[in-house]
Amino acid sequence: MTAILAGHFQLQDEIDAARQALRAAGFADERISSFFVNPPGQHATFGPGGDRALSPGAKETPAGLAKGAATGGVIGAAVGAVAAPVTGPLGPVVGGLLGAHVGSLYSFSEMKEAGAPEAGGENRAPPRQPGMMIAVAVTPQNEAVALALLRRLGAHHLERAEGTIEAGDWRDFDPLSAPRLVAGSGT
Repeated sequence: MTAILAGHFQLQDEIDAARQALRAAGFADERISSFFVNPPGQHATFGPGGDRALSPGAKETPAGLAKGAATGGVIGAAVGAVAAPVTGPLGPVVGGLLGAHVGSLYSFSEMKEAGAPEAGGENRAPPRQPGMMIAVAVTPQNEAVALALLRRLGAHHLERAEGTIEAGDWRDFDPLSAPRLVAGSGT
């Protein structure tokens, strides 16, 4: 793994100019990668679409639904058992099923409100910005040159990363990883 410096541009022409300027500054073409970063949620990590199996704000939903269904099922079965002289032997079964359904619906009231911060999520880094991106493998000796050049060309959301760029491809780039932004990079 090597150090990587990356920045965003708005237009393909800007990416092409940055690639040419990096080559002119002595960076090998096979150590430069340019690509488009999709907006969050559009990275197609999963077959049906999306980036994650569960939405970050919904990670407690399965446990909440199970808890609500279990509680409602027990209460419904108890009520059905009490009503068994009137409803017959199906009373506890129907009461349990109805109670489980109502309990699972009630668990929705325990979910966070839309836009409310997620427990433990207040300090989470903002997601990587979508758009055209160029990345270059750097060394301690030439990182300042690449940083100054990208800034001069108007790159924004400059970030540092560790990874592998081979044959112009950032092989281990993870669009879902939190970017480590360079100070003063137009965040």
